[in-house]
Amino acid sequence: MLRHAIAPLSAYTKVSHSVVRNPRLTSDAKVLLCYLQGLPESSATSKALGEHAADLGMKPRAYQRAKESLAACGYLHEWRWQGGRGRWITEQLVANVTLTRDEATALRDGDRSPTVPDPTVGGPAPSEPGGSPQDEDGEKNNPLPPTGRPPSPDAGDREEPEERGGRGSPERARAEAQERARAEVRERPEVPPPAPAAGDPGPGSESDSAPGSDPDPGPELVRAERLLLTLHHAHRDLRLGVREARALAAVAAEWLRRGVSAGDLRHALTAHLPRTGVRSAAGFLRHRLTEKLPPETPPEAPFGEAPRPAPGPLVECEGAGEPHAFRPVAGETRCGPCRREAARGEAFGAPRPEVRPARADWRGRVAEAFAERPGAAWGVLHGAAGAEASGG
Repeated sequence: MLRHAIAPLSAYTKVSHSVVRNPRLTSDAKVLLCYLQGLPESSATSKALGEHAADLGMKPRAYQRAKESLAACGYLHEWRWQGGRGRWITEQLVANVTLTRDEATALRDGDRSPTVPDPTVGGPAPSEPGGSPQDEDGEKNNPLPPTGRPPSPDAGDREEPEERGGRGSPERARAEAQERARAEVRERPEVPPPAPAAGDPGPGSESDSAPGSDPDPGPELVRAERLLLTLHHAHRDLRLGVREARALAAVAAEWLRRGVSAGDLRHALTAHLPRTGVRSAAGFLRHRLTEKLPPETPPEAPFGEAPRPAPGPLVECEGAGEPHAFRPVAGETRCGPCRREAARGEAFGAPRPEVRPARADWRGRVAEAFAERPGAAWGVLHGAAGAEASGG
């Protein structure tokens, strides 16, 4: 493939690679998104999305496919509601970046854009003296030569001429200002580091060392740390560093030791996040792990509900009839139907029914016939076979 590209000087639109190289977006969706991105604000908001597609010559079916593709990838969001007169109103939001539903709603309501970083806390700091570029060896890197008087005949006798950094030169004044600034910084009292929070080891603990320094961290601790490092798959605001996850792993492992499964722990940490987003993932997760820690022992059953006993083994019933088994509750030897039948017979004075022997099959009858009359065995066999075939 040959390629010839010349960058345009004017009248062009910047499109990110995430849009052009997105395999889920159709060609019509990419063209429509690039077209909307290049329009001025007044022209883009005065028409509906379908009218812009009609201006491009896009057919209705192609427009529907492009609209579905943009909505599936998070570039298009729609809201429909019924006005005061009963008319339905549709509001559309098209973005050149992927937005979630909450981010699009916040942007529609006039809140801060989700793509704009948080403002810096505090006001602008005054510039410190000095700051001129220097080389690695400490010498000043001045692009222009110093302007001064021409060297006098006795310039060689002077130890520090003004043209090369004497006492009255600008270079000398800047160097002195830099030295004073460095001295002020060295004389400032050191600010003590913040105290470690609960479960957060100090700077000299074993967690600051190389990974794997703990000889036996325990299976719960390893599972908890691995779970904390994968929370950003559920929400991107919950991304933790290795040291942050290791500091919170002790509290998360306590959840696992108290009988909470890994799935329930993940749900407790990722469900019902703030609508405005999570500013500090480590602080947010530390608060949830500490405040929602379950009790050590499982809660008791409510009043009046006794725990059900475990089912006992199956035993053979001693009652009349064919052999069968049942599961006793309080050490019974006969099943329920047999006990009811026995109680009914005792109540009405009826004798206990005799157990009829099971009827022998044709093989047993043939054997009995052979034993009694060997000569008449053929007739018995023929009759038994006919009765078996007819279902008798």
